[in-house]
Amino acid sequence: MNILLTGGSGFIGKNLKEYLEKKYTVFAPTHQELELTNKEKIAEFSKKNKIKIVIHAAGVGGHRKNRDENILENNLKMFFSIADNPVKFEKIIFLGSGAEYDKSKNIINAKEFEFGKNIPDDDYGFSKYICSKYIEKSNNIINLRLFGVFGKYEDCETRFISNIICRVLFDLPVQINQNMLLDYIFIEDLCEIVEYFIQNPPLYKFYNVGNGEHIDLFTIAKKIREISGKNIEIKIKNPGMNNQYTCDNSLLKEELKNFKFTKIDEAIKKLYTWYFENKDKIKNKNFLID
Repeated sequence: MNILLTGGSGFIGKNLKEYLEKKYTVFAPTHQELELTNKEKIAEFSKKNKIKIVIHAAGVGGHRKNRDENILENNLKMFFSIADNPVKFEKIIFLGSGAEYDKSKNIINAKEFEFGKNIPDDDYGFSKYICSKYIEKSNNIINLRLFGVFGKYEDCETRFISNIICRVLFDLPVQINQNMLLDYIFIEDLCEIVEYFIQNPPLYKFYNVGNGEHIDLFTIAKKIREISGKNIEIKIKNPGMNNQYTCDNSLLKEELKNFKFTKIDEAIKKLYTWYFENKDKIKNKNFLID
């Protein structure tokens, strides 16, 4: 089975490639090797390499570093160059986002049927929203709506859990801009979930992907401090709670009946250990305050 993985150099893509290439033939071309906004180039590449399944993990606008890019145009061009390609792929697994529910408002235990109730007011969420409207009418695309994914290879300057771990490792002050409740999922779990949908026909087109255990940022920071054994002060800059960002993952659990999500404590400990073992490779110690 030949798989085209887009975004293979990013956090999620890099983990997926590492996990999937043990069992499958995975093509993860760089931007220089394949322009994802060019439908003809994708068709040529896919025919040459006999691509059956596409995992579309590429995108811009998901974090602070690329907010200035042409998010809406680039994300839509990439998606439609794949989804509306002359090559009719057997299956496309699209990595969507909880931002499709509109992050300018509280997203509380969002259910898949609630999609469309609000239109996102940011370009990133709106681009994913438009893709989902297309997927509603498709017959070969699955949308895995990701909420908080964390794990090795993520950007420790901008991603909360990795950022706090690195701050603690380097004895830097920990300051949270504002507390909020989220639904995180460990990257290792996501890799297994994606593999399931490679191997099995889905019951539905859309799945909220979170582990079902809502947790706030302050509690996460305290867990990291406890793992470290250090006595580092944790400050919260602004009082109150920011908008909640959580999902109902009932459909996913219905599909993955025997799947066991990694507990948040275990996942954070694994990631802390990974950073500890790779501490010498971390170049930028001036981490942003989240």
